[in-house]
Amino acid sequence: MSIEARDRGLQPERTTLAWRRTLISLLVVDLFIWRRWLTAKSGAGQLPTGIPGLDYQGICALTAAAATIVLGSVVWVRSHQLHHGAEEASAILMLASALSIIALACAAVAAIALGG
Repeated sequence: MSIEARDRGLQPERTTLAWRRTLISLLVVDLFIWRRWLTAKSGAGQLPTGIPGLDYQGICALTAAAATIVLGSVVWVRSHQLHHGAEEASAILMLASALSIIALACAAVAAIALGG
């Protein structure tokens, strides 16, 4: 089916809204991880690198932030693709979104495990 023959309807708008809702929920997880890191006891879980503030909770927070930035970029690119009539997402976008969600999930689990 060509792009011209496709009934655009509301599907691209619904898809864009779904991507944005996913991003908002991941931002909430990201904020919880950052909050846990900022309120953690200083010195607990300190890495031997000697970099102040860099501990295991900090690595979780940085991983979560990087994953959220990658997913935000994917959402932005995909929204523009849908706005311009692209029918399916590229494999690279799907791989980037899957890896960023997995990285954020791992960071959240590690932050919870290290927080106790």
